[in-house]
Amino acid sequence: MARLYEQLEKDVRYREGMKACLNCGVCTAICPAAEVSDYDPRQIMNIVQERDEAALEQLLKSDDIWRCGECLSCKTRCPRGNTPCYVIQALRALSIETGLFIESEQGRKQLAIKRTVGDHILQYGYCVYIDEVDNETYPEQGPVWKWIRENRDSVMERLGTSYGKNKSGTLRNTAKESLEDLKKIFDETGGTARFDKIEKYSAKKAEEMNKEFSKGKDEYWRYLYNE
Repeated sequence: MARLYEQLEKDVRYREGMKACLNCGVCTAICPAAEVSDYDPRQIMNIVQERDEAALEQLLKSDDIWRCGECLSCKTRCPRGNTPCYVIQALRALSIETGLFIESEQGRKQLAIKRTVGDHILQYGYCVYIDEVDNETYPEQGPVWKWIRENRDSVMERLGTSYGKNKSGTLRNTAKESLEDLKKIFDETGGTARFDKIEKYSAKKAEEMNKEFSKGKDEYWRYLYNE
C-alpha cells in the first residue's frame, strides 16, 4: 500500500488547500468549532506539514478531523491562501479509504450518517424524508410530530403537498429515472465505493465490539447513534 502522504497528496482538495501555512492560528481563531470544542485546525495543518507518517496515521484515527463543520470560515481569513477545511475533507476521505475511521468515536459515526442521509438520498431522492423521521430514533421531535406522522396522509393533503404522489410539488415521489441517475452519479464519482467501505470496516468494528450488524437501524447503528 502507498504511504499515507502519497495517498493524501493525490487528493485535489489537499493540493488546493495546503499552500504555504505559516502556522499563525488565524484559522483556529475564526473557527466556530474551535470556539465550542478542543478542535484546532492550526494544529492539524501543522501535523500535516511535518510529513510524519506515524503522526498522520494517528490523526486519521482521531476524533479531531471529524469536528470540522466545513463552513469554510478558515478560507476567508488565511493570509497565505490556505483552506484548512479542504485539507480536513481530504483527511476524512483518506481515513475512510484506509479504514482508520473506525478507530475514533466520531469517525465510527460515519455509518450512522451513511445509513440515514446517504441511503435516504438514494432511496427517496431526499436527504431527510418524513417516513424515516420516527419518534423512537428522534424523541426530540416530540408528541406533535408523533401525531403528524400518524396522520400524515390527511395532514399532508390539507397542507397542499404532493406527499406519496407522482406529480409536481413538495414531498412528491422522486421519479424512478431520477433515482437511477442519482445512483449512476454515486457510482461514477466514487460515492458508492465510499459507502461500501464504510459498511465493510464498520462490520469489522461491530464484530470486535460483539454487536449485531446487518443493515438499517441495527444494534451497532443504534449504539453509534445513541452512545
